[in-house]
Amino acid sequence: MSLVPTGQLFRTAVGSDLVLPRTFRAPITDVWASVTEPERTARWFGPWEGDAAPGRTIKVQMVFEEQSPWFELRIDACEPPRRLAVSSSDEAGAWRMELLLSEQQGLTELRLVNHLDTVDKIGEVGPGWEYYMDLLVAARDGSPQRDFDEYYPAMKPYYDELAARTDLSDR
Repeated sequence: MSLVPTGQLFRTAVGSDLVLPRTFRAPITDVWASVTEPERTARWFGPWEGDAAPGRTIKVQMVFEEQSPWFELRIDACEPPRRLAVSSSDEAGAWRMELLLSEQQGLTELRLVNHLDTVDKIGEVGPGWEYYMDLLVAARDGSPQRDFDEYYPAMKPYYDELAARTDLSDR
C-alpha cells in the first residue's frame, strides 16, 4: 500500500510553513506526553536529556537515523499541552519548528509546523517529516513501523510540486 503525503505549504512574510497534521483518538495531555517525555519520544524520534525549559538547550538523539546522532535543540517556547517551539542549527542549516495541539470531542490534532526560510530542499524535508510523524502514530497505536525507503524518494515529487505551486501563487 502506497503512502499518501499529508503536508501542506503556506507562504509567510518571511518564508514558508510546511504543516503536517496527524489526529489521535486520545486526550491532548496524552499526546503532549508523547512529544515531550524522553521515554516516550524515544519510541518514535529519540530520547533527550537536559533541563527542558524555555530558553534552554537539550540534547536529542535521532535513533532512526544512520549512526543515531545526538544534536542540540533549543526550547524556544513551551505552553503545555498546546504548543512546543524548538530550533536547532547545524551543518545542514537552521531548523525552526512548532508542535501545535488542539482537542475536540475526544480527538487531538497535532500539527508539526516547520518554518522554512527556503523551499529548496522540501523534496527531502517533507518525506522525512512524514516518516517521523508516522513513527509517532505507530508508537502510539502499536502498528508496525514503516521503512524510510517507502517515503523517499516516492514522496519527493509531491513536495517538489507543492513548492512549485506555492511559488507560482505568489506571482
